[in-house]
Amino acid sequence: MRILAFEALRAVAERDAYANLVLPGLLRAAEEEAVRKGERFDRRDAALATELVYGTLRRQGTYDAVIAACVDRPLREVDPPVLDVLSLGAHQLLGTRIPSHAAVSATVELARVVLGDGRARFVNAVLRKVAARDLTEWLGEVAPPWDEDPEDHLAVVHSHPRWVVSALWDALGGDRAGIEDLLAADNERPEVTLVARPGRATPAEIEESLPAGAVLPGRWSPYALRLAEGGDPAAVDAVREGRAGVQDEGSQLVALALAAAPLDGPDRRWLDGCAGPGGKAALLAALAAGRGAELVAAEKQPHRARLVARALSGNPGPHQVVVADGTRPAWAPGSFDRVLVDVPCSGLGALRRRPEARWRRRPEDLAAFAPLQRALLTEALNAVRVGGVVAYATCSPHLAETRAVVEDVLDSPNAPAATPIDARPLLPALPHLGSGPDIQLWPHLHSTDAMYLALLRRTA
Repeated sequence: MRILAFEALRAVAERDAYANLVLPGLLRAAEEEAVRKGERFDRRDAALATELVYGTLRRQGTYDAVIAACVDRPLREVDPPVLDVLSLGAHQLLGTRIPSHAAVSATVELARVVLGDGRARFVNAVLRKVAARDLTEWLGEVAPPWDEDPEDHLAVVHSHPRWVVSALWDALGGDRAGIEDLLAADNERPEVTLVARPGRATPAEIEESLPAGAVLPGRWSPYALRLAEGGDPAAVDAVREGRAGVQDEGSQLVALALAAAPLDGPDRRWLDGCAGPGGKAALLAALAAGRGAELVAAEKQPHRARLVARALSGNPGPHQVVVADGTRPAWAPGSFDRVLVDVPCSGLGALRRRPEARWRRRPEDLAAFAPLQRALLTEALNAVRVGGVVAYATCSPHLAETRAVVEDVLDSPNAPAATPIDARPLLPALPHLGSGPDIQLWPHLHSTDAMYLALLRRTA
């Protein structure tokens, strides 16, 4: 399984793959190979591979600092495959309960197989230095003191790029305890959360179909269930049949808030303007069906539109999936009563699930997203009728992708007139929602992804 973990890290580094997409395929291939040979595929080995991959990616910044203190050259001069093996070894030594001698021995053997004997000797020498201290001792040595550079200190201790630390701290308002809690939460393994799609399944039905203790209730959404530790969503009949899906509660709350916003006048047509891959669209379509409304789910990329169609298959009410660009819409202005735009963004709100994104994103990426985000929100306001509601959502807490976008569009002479709606009363069970009218969810406060939501009512 260590070879499999190494292959996953190489795919992330070489092909910009995402671990949550590449690792399941590698595990399936390993299971099929074991079956072909008549061998038993041990789920504990799969769990180890998953922990090695995700743990190494989450703590990459910390491990780089430790490894740099143990080699006699700059890290940029260490071949990337060698550095991946060293990082896997460092995680076993500093981030797991694997005994030190076993972690070193297994990683050196991995190095012999994938790198050769010469490099394996180098790996052995470095890891023996790493093993001389525990994580707390290493952090005391390699992390800059707080009083000298708090952002650099947090970046090393909590393994986030410094610019991400700075952006998240700004979004939180500068509280030290808050930023440390948030960064720590980003490094925790997230729960697997399901959504029972209304009209097709209920949380109670799903719970009754599973062994006792297999699921826990959701924290905030009435449609949510949380899988117990190690639970596999593919083992849930309702998920395989499309009556339920895997969806973070933050995403569910965005859909629920839009559906709960008060309207004057008709409530017949809803639009999801950035629908791929279809999770929010499936929940919105089910909620719309319960009121006799129709959902139009628009997605620019044809392959993602097919995913949306699959997610909506079996929905009890009317719906359409269209391939359309939300910045150049195929519908007449004022066609909809409710509109969601969950815009493309940096993804800094989902670092628990995609830890490699923190190392892949750059500050300049925000400037690339900015025109698209503003154009999508402007066209969403054009798409909704006067008196209708638009939900602007993004899986990022960065102020440049949240309030700055909303404020710019509200102030723009090129956008229809609109006023903010206080979203907080629409989600009354949630604490820590700030001063409004928009909502920012947080992993450390709500155990969700860091979803942002602003509701706007078109007024003219």
